[in-house]
Amino acid sequence: MKKSFQILPPSLLALVVAASLSQALPAAESRDGEAASASTVAKNAEVMQHLPFTDRTDYQSVTRGLVAPFDGQIKNADGKVIWDAKRYAFLDADKAPDTVNPSLWRLAQLNNHAGLFQVAEHIYQLRGMDVSNMTIVEGKDGLFVIDPLTYAETARAALELYYQHRPKKPIVGVAYSHSHLDHFGGVRGVVDEADVKSGKVKIFAPSGFTEHAISENIFAGTAMSRRAQYQFGSFLPRNERGQVDVGMGKAVPSGGTFTLIEPTDLIKDHYETRTVGGIDIEFQLTPGTEAPAEMNFYFPQLRALCMSENSTQMMHNILTPRGALVRDAKAWSQYLDVSLERYGDKTDVMFVSHNWPTWGGERVRTLLADQRDMYAFLNDRTLHLMNQGLTSTEIAQKMDKLPGALEQKWYTRGYYGSLSHNSRAVYQRYLGYYDGNPANLDPLTPEEAATHYVDALGGGAAVEKLMRAAMDKGDYRWAATLGNHLVFAQPQNQQAKSLQADALEQLGYQTENALWRNIYLTGAMELRHGVPTYDSSATKVDLVKNMEPSQFFDFLAIRLDSDKAQGHDMVMNWVFEDLGQSYAVTLRNGVLTHRDNQTSPSANVTIKLAKSTLDQISLRKLDFPTAIKQGEIKLEGDGKMLGGFFGMLDSFPPQFNIVTP
Repeated sequence: MKKSFQILPPSLLALVVAASLSQALPAAESRDGEAASASTVAKNAEVMQHLPFTDRTDYQSVTRGLVAPFDGQIKNADGKVIWDAKRYAFLDADKAPDTVNPSLWRLAQLNNHAGLFQVAEHIYQLRGMDVSNMTIVEGKDGLFVIDPLTYAETARAALELYYQHRPKKPIVGVAYSHSHLDHFGGVRGVVDEADVKSGKVKIFAPSGFTEHAISENIFAGTAMSRRAQYQFGSFLPRNERGQVDVGMGKAVPSGGTFTLIEPTDLIKDHYETRTVGGIDIEFQLTPGTEAPAEMNFYFPQLRALCMSENSTQMMHNILTPRGALVRDAKAWSQYLDVSLERYGDKTDVMFVSHNWPTWGGERVRTLLADQRDMYAFLNDRTLHLMNQGLTSTEIAQKMDKLPGALEQKWYTRGYYGSLSHNSRAVYQRYLGYYDGNPANLDPLTPEEAATHYVDALGGGAAVEKLMRAAMDKGDYRWAATLGNHLVFAQPQNQQAKSLQADALEQLGYQTENALWRNIYLTGAMELRHGVPTYDSSATKVDLVKNMEPSQFFDFLAIRLDSDKAQGHDMVMNWVFEDLGQSYAVTLRNGVLTHRDNQTSPSANVTIKLAKSTLDQISLRKLDFPTAIKQGEIKLEGDGKMLGGFFGMLDSFPPQFNIVTP
C-alpha cells in the first residue's frame, strides 16, 4: 500500500523543478554539439543587416543605477551550488558566435548583468540572482518587497546584498505580483511566518492567487514538467553550443528550498490603494493576462510603475511551450492600454519582474503603447486570417513579422514568446487544435503515420538520402520533418537519430527565440544521448500544506486508472476533523467524483484524519498503514476497499520520451 499511495508526482513544481533540475548536470558539459553549418552562418549573418544593432540604449539601461555587482555563487543548506553567476562568463565576447543568433546573443548579454541596482529614489532591484527580479521599495517605516524570487536561498542572498549597501530597515510588506512560482517561492528567505501571523508583515496578492499557484502545476504537472525541461534547456551545457538564456533571465536556480506563506491581504477590486510602511501604493488587478491572477503596482509619491510580468522587454507567450491554459491576448492588450491611460502621464520609470527597467515618461508610454498594439495584432490578425479559412499552421507562416515600426523595436522581439507560436495559441483559444480538414479528424498515431511515410518514400535509406539533400540545401525544417518520421518508424536506427539531431541543432543555432533554441538543442541532445535521469526531490512543504482537500481529490481522479477501477464502485467519506470539513467521494464507472461539505449515508468506508496527516503522507514522511496504526487515521467500515482503491492509482513516469516513440 505504501508504494502505490503516492499522492503527488515528483513534478509538482513543474516550473521550479523541471526548469532548473541542474544548471546543468556535470555530464552535460561534455555534450557539446556540432559546429554551425555554412547555411546557419549565412542566416545568422543576415540578422545583423535587419535589426538596429547600433541602438545601445538597453546596454545603458541594464547597467544604470548599479550599486553592487553580483558574480558569485548561492548555495543551499547542504552546500550545493544552486546559482552560479560565473557559468555565463562566455557571454563577455562582443561578437556572437556562429552557433547563436546575434539578436539572441544580444539579449543573453543584457540578461547577464547581475547585482543590486537603484531604479529610482527609494526603489532598488536585485537582478540576475534568480530568473526573476526582487524589488525593494523603501518607506519611512519599513520595506515593501515585490516578488521574493523562486527559492528561499536566492531571496535571502538577494536581501543580504541589499542590506550590505542600504540601511537595515524591517520588511513590513511583501507582494506576490502573480501566481507563478518564481515570484513567491523564496518568501521565507526574506520574512518569518511568525511576523506575518502577528501582523508585523502583510503579504499582498491578487485575488485567486493561492488557487492558481497550486493548481497550475498539479493536474498536468508531470507532462508540464517534462516539457519544461526542453523549454528551459535544463540539461544543456552553458556555452555557445548550448543554453545561453531563457528570455526572461539566465535560468531557474537548481535545488533550493521552495516556500509559500499564505497572503494576508487579497486585492479584489480593479484598483485598491494601500499605505505600507509609509508608501502609498495603488494596486491594479489584471486577471487573465500573463497569469490567471496578476496585478500591477503604481507608486504616486515616486512616479514609478511596476508592470509585474505584463510588460517585459520582449514578446511574451500566449501559450508557453511547456504548456498552460491559453492566455487572452485581447484582454492583455486592453489591460496594457488601461495602464497606459491611467499611469502613463504620471510615470518617470517603469520596472518589471524580469529584465531591466525603462526610464523616461515618453519612452515608458511608447513601450506600453507598442506592446498593447503587439498583443492586439496577435489577436486580431489571427482572427482575420482564421476567418479567411487559413489553418493555424498557415496563419503562423503568414504572420512572419510585426506591422509597422513594431518589427524594429527590441522590446517586441520574440525572445520568449514568438509570432509563430502565439498566433497558433490564439487560434487554439478560439477554434481548438482541429483545423477543420476531415483528413485530420482522426489522424494516425505518430508511429503509425511514420511507418507509412517511410515505406512510401522507399524505406529508411531513401529517407536518409532525402534528409541529407535537404540539409545540404540548408532546409533544416524539411529535414527535421523527414527525420521525425524516420525516427518514429525506426527508433533503433541510431544513424537516423544522429541525422535528426544534426537538423534540430542547426535550427536551434538559427532561432532568435531562447526557448525554441533550448527545445531544439535538448531534442538533439536526447537523440544522441538518450533521456537523462535526475533526482526529482524538491522541498515542497508549503505548497502541499496550502492544497485544499478538494484539489487533492481532483488529482486522485486524474491518477485513477479507469480500466482497473471499473467494476469496483464505492463511496468514501473523508472527514478532516481539524478543518471541520467533509467530502463524499464516489467511484462509479471507473470515474472518481467528489461532493464538498457533505457525507454520504451509504459510504462503504469513512476516513477520519487531520489535514496535517494528509500533508505528511503527500510529502512521503508518513504512509497510510503507519498512520492507521498510530491512530492518526481512523477508519469506519470496510478498510479493505480503501486499500483496493489505492491500488488503482497510477504514478506517472516523469521522464517520458518526446523525440523518440
